[in-house]
Amino acid sequence: MKIENIKTLGELKKAGYKSKSIKDELRDNLIEKIKSKTTVFEGVHGYENTVIPELERAILSRHNINFLGLRGQAKTRLARLMLNLLDENIPVVEGSEINDDPLKPISRFATELIAEKGEDTPITWMHRSERFAEKLATPDVTVADIIGDVDPIKAANLKLSYADDRVIHYGMIPRANRCIFVINELPDLQARIQVALFNILQEGDIQIRGFKLRLPLDMQFIFTANPEDYTNRGSIVTPLKDRIGSQILTHYPTDIETAKIITQQEAKSDGRQKESIYVPELAKDLLEQIVFEARESDYIDEKSGVSARLSITAFENLLSTAELRALKNGDDNTTVRLSDFLGIIPAITGKVELVYEGEQEGAAQVAYNLIGEAVKSLFPEFFPKVEKLKKQEDESPYDDIVSWFFNASEGFELLDGLRDKEYNALLDAVSPLDDLLAEHQPKLSKQESYFVKEFVLWALVEHKQLSKHRFTEGIQFKDPYGSFISGL
Repeated sequence: MKIENIKTLGELKKAGYKSKSIKDELRDNLIEKIKSKTTVFEGVHGYENTVIPELERAILSRHNINFLGLRGQAKTRLARLMLNLLDENIPVVEGSEINDDPLKPISRFATELIAEKGEDTPITWMHRSERFAEKLATPDVTVADIIGDVDPIKAANLKLSYADDRVIHYGMIPRANRCIFVINELPDLQARIQVALFNILQEGDIQIRGFKLRLPLDMQFIFTANPEDYTNRGSIVTPLKDRIGSQILTHYPTDIETAKIITQQEAKSDGRQKESIYVPELAKDLLEQIVFEARESDYIDEKSGVSARLSITAFENLLSTAELRALKNGDDNTTVRLSDFLGIIPAITGKVELVYEGEQEGAAQVAYNLIGEAVKSLFPEFFPKVEKLKKQEDESPYDDIVSWFFNASEGFELLDGLRDKEYNALLDAVSPLDDLLAEHQPKLSKQESYFVKEFVLWALVEHKQLSKHRFTEGIQFKDPYGSFISGL
């Protein structure tokens, strides 16, 4: 008989089922997965040598866990992935509010039912997907919400006095017995509510309106907190911290390759976008570099953090910017351009906390500057460094490009709405760009080369070799001194 077909307590005992605490479930299944070389935390990247080993040690130690880190660092995702370490199904006394184990009942309802029906006590099976409860800590959360309260309506319906414990309405935590329970943003929880968790974490009993119930709840607690919350909105009270077994520090990706994997995995793009829009590899690198620049920017509050959601939504905006141009031109396919990055500015401005200087600069201008800084940072990885100070007779690999723009009296304009053919023809007209790519990036495909050509122009602007002017319909590149010398 399949274990899930067992319907009574007697059948469960005959099958030889043995109860196991949730922490033992997590521990035993983790050991099994480690031995079989199975990836436990699928889809989490960059934590292989830092966060995940610490989490595995905490699970093996049967600890409650606090993930401490800035926003967008996969704290809640890690908690949800722990569901995969639970047994597929567990037996529950049918009708129990707090998921009583038929072999180890703890509620009055379950113990009385078993005493009455014995081996015929009905049981149901609870799938691991149902064993996850989550609460966002907000200042308005009450003890009644998370622990429970006396229910006068229940007392009236059952004709019970308030002295009877059956009048209690259980809160979220007792109802999540034998489950993983996550409290997000723990410092936001008022200190008096945090105090209510002491006994549950340590002694296993709960106190409700004068009732002290010995309920040895079987739970895996996971808390998340932002380090900045300790000073901004509140703090985790010391006795509660003392009762949390392991505190694990999370972090942002440390390299562009890892960040790219996360963005490509999480970005929600229409299937038609993937088919019709080509994204050069350098564009993906540049997108992640923008986020890295934001985390180092003097205009952005580093304590608040720059979430991984920035690069994800920016990538979605980047695809949509290219798609919009293709739709307006009636084209079936297009390639992302560097000028399309101006379309990601709305994805940046809403996700960064600016310091005073940044507010003075303006969120849009800060976002625009980040794109330029990212171009400047990546440029030396593909082309020779642009030297700031050089003798007049020294030659630079970029002299021919600068001279071309010096002689282009009408300037050079890349309009946002140009069709690919027109856009490519304009960049091809700057013949020194072809020579530069042939020497330093000879293996570039034709499709990638146009993005790189525009990338070179933006980089020369950042190094003050060219000037760039943004106008309503596009961008104009010019020699910075040409107009001055020609008297224009």
